[in-house]
Amino acid sequence: MKGVLLINLGSPDSPNPKDVKRYLGEFLMDERVIDVPKWLRTFLVKGIILNTRPKKSAKAYQKIWWEEGSPLIIISERFQEKVQQRAKVPVALGMRYGSMSIQKGLKELHDKGVDEVLVVPLYPHYAMSSTETVIEKTKEEQQKHFPNMELTILPSFYNHPDYIRVLSEKIKTNLEGVDYDHILFSYHGIPERHIRKTDPTKSHCKIDGSCCNTPSKAHAYCYRHQCFETTKEVAKYLDLPEGKYSDSFQSRLGGDPWLKPYTDKEFERFPEEGKKNLVVITPAFVADCLETLEEIAMEGEEEFKEAGGQEYKHIACLNDDDDWVKVMTRWINEWSVTSKEEVTA
Repeated sequence: MKGVLLINLGSPDSPNPKDVKRYLGEFLMDERVIDVPKWLRTFLVKGIILNTRPKKSAKAYQKIWWEEGSPLIIISERFQEKVQQRAKVPVALGMRYGSMSIQKGLKELHDKGVDEVLVVPLYPHYAMSSTETVIEKTKEEQQKHFPNMELTILPSFYNHPDYIRVLSEKIKTNLEGVDYDHILFSYHGIPERHIRKTDPTKSHCKIDGSCCNTPSKAHAYCYRHQCFETTKEVAKYLDLPEGKYSDSFQSRLGGDPWLKPYTDKEFERFPEEGKKNLVVITPAFVADCLETLEEIAMEGEEEFKEAGGQEYKHIACLNDDDDWVKVMTRWINEWSVTSKEEVTA
């Protein structure tokens, strides 16, 4: 029997510092998030970060917390419920971090008799700190608790025509009647070293002006290339004029080089160039979360207007939009009628 496990990042159980500290501890101790030797990661996370960051992060969570709970969790649950109504197989939900665990999601499917699982990392773009850690954690839980289960991983869908279409149509709807100077595609940031680490060729990804545009098998694992491709495809779909849109990367942590340009620096730069009416979209996320709701929708607007900007519009993620639900359901139903031999081929 087949089934599906949708997996997203996760969330603290509540916005109080104690729950946020527990969540951050699990998240930041992941070797694919802070990829340094364990002794150093332990020192950084437990010796420094968890003694200072939870209170600040808790205040941020409190700003965006819904009456029903975590926005990311609530949106993901609504999405899962809508998909389940249309899907031909059981659909469960799990989170990489937090109490709504991947193990619980697999157990829910196992208890329904499922022994073939389509694992769906809810990240359009591949990165070791998102897609890869979800895949490896799911494999670990499967081998440990459900050895008779078979897993199939849904590939990154950053350039899939269905994803580009629903994302583009969402943007198009939100642009109706909006007089904008510029559209910023702001993606979640990652350290530059993560790009090099996931490069299977160990030589292609130089993070310069050419490697992302030079065909290579490295692109299957290159977050930077995939982000740029999403923007290109959306711009093509919407026929956006050259110079009216650009990319940036948000949420830096630590002093190492991260992917550039930095979103906050762009907020400062645009008004100086006369781009005072800004639209911001965050395509690295399919569901709104702390990063989109607080960092971009709230803090981003404040930073932009302090720098001289006038109009600021943040476009929400796909969330549980019906068109996105239909796309995911179609992918699931197509997989559900595919034989093992076809999947292997």
